[in-house]
Parts: sequence; C-alpha cells; structure tokens
Amino acid sequence: MISKVVNKGDLRTESTHLESGKTIITDAPVDNQGKGKAFSPTDLVATALASWMLTIMGIVAKRDGIMIEGTTAEVEKIMVSNPRRI
Repeated sequence: MISKVVNKGDLRTESTHLESGKTIITDAPVDNQGKGKAFSPTDLVATALASWMLTIMGIVAKRDGIMIEGTTAEVEKIMVSNPRRI
C-alpha cells in the first residue's frame, strides 16, 4: 500500500490511497488549534483499530460461515495532555 499525504494548509491534510484513488481529509481538532471539520489524525488511529477488529472478525466469520453483516463498533477517543497522547 502506498499513500500520498498532502498538507493543504490551515492544519488540514488530504491523504490519497494511490491504488484506489480514494481520499481522506483530516483536520486538527478544535482543542488543538484546528477547525474540527473532519476526522483528526488521532481520530483515524482510534477508528482504524475498530475497523481492523471488525475486519478480522469478518475474515473468521466468512471462513466459518457466520453472517455478521451489520455488526457495529463505537469508538471513544480520549486525549490527555502533557505530553498530548491518545
């Protein structure tokens, strides 16, 4: 997988998955000098974990003939400061 990430200014990035051409926009969150108009990079880290878990569950379900379509995950990202981290 290769992606291209471009700094669009004003604490916004645009990431492109080069094989598919799909893009993701990120904005810094309001509590960290941003506009919060899109997922923040740390939002994507937390969201990716849930997506990864559902994907692994889907692989096993497919292998075992179990239907799990419609399964959901809800993610709450909590940031702390000093140093700022998830």
